[in-house]
Amino acid sequence: MGTLHIVATPIGHLEDVTLRALRVLREADWVLAEDTRRTRILLDHFEIPQKPTSLHAHNEVGRIDSVLDALSAGQSVALVSDAGTPLVSDPGERLVAAVVRAGHRVEAIPGPSALLAALTVSGLGTGQVLFLGFLPRKAGARRRVLEAQRGRPETLVLFESPRRVATTLAEIAEFLGDRPACLARELTKKHEEVLRDRVAALSARCVETPPRGECTLVIGGATEEELTDETNWTDEDVDALIQSGLACGSSVKDLASRLALRTGRSKRTIYSRAIALRGEGGAS
Repeated sequence: MGTLHIVATPIGHLEDVTLRALRVLREADWVLAEDTRRTRILLDHFEIPQKPTSLHAHNEVGRIDSVLDALSAGQSVALVSDAGTPLVSDPGERLVAAVVRAGHRVEAIPGPSALLAALTVSGLGTGQVLFLGFLPRKAGARRRVLEAQRGRPETLVLFESPRRVATTLAEIAEFLGDRPACLARELTKKHEEVLRDRVAALSARCVETPPRGECTLVIGGATEEELTDETNWTDEDVDALIQSGLACGSSVKDLASRLALRTGRSKRTIYSRAIALRGEGGAS
């Protein structure tokens, strides 16, 4: 039987690839890649002649039988994603499950990971970590995911697009409180940037100067104070949540409903305060 190799590749800097990964890619009978153009850059740089075949979210299921046939014939198959470790918010989960069910060997070729890179430079706790991947795009589903993290002590790590990162940070502040956080952008690349601040401040900064490139967020876990008294919200805390939500385009009505549930304050009180703060900010 053959082996399916799960090969981690650089998230930016090509020198981060491991010697083992290069050997496996060079020796593989078949290389499967999320984006063949991006993988071609890596292969060409290291003078590896393999011609990758695409395997992405839309054709993964259709590739499974061919991969199983190749493995049954004793071939070596390597799976890579656009960057980092495959299957971590990337395609491949269904393929690996099918290969495991068929009794073939699956071997990890560890290496770069945006999740771990961001966590290690964040300055936040690393003892207990919860990875959320990409949050759902629909507001209701996103809210349910975030609300489920209330009171949890784990450091949270998630990926987000630069277009939505300001809104996501504002929602985290709204549903989980103004926790310490880190925004790691373009890790290992020329324009790498690591920002550390409170969630609301990071959200405001992203509204003022929208980030570019791939973003990873690391959010501190619930503090002892949060765990013992989740409704101990000061006026300053509530104002920060309102301002963050307004900056990201939330309506006063929606903010009043959501923050009433979050803080224990009445909808009327929060609505009035949001109107006042909106007026102070010069918004229409």
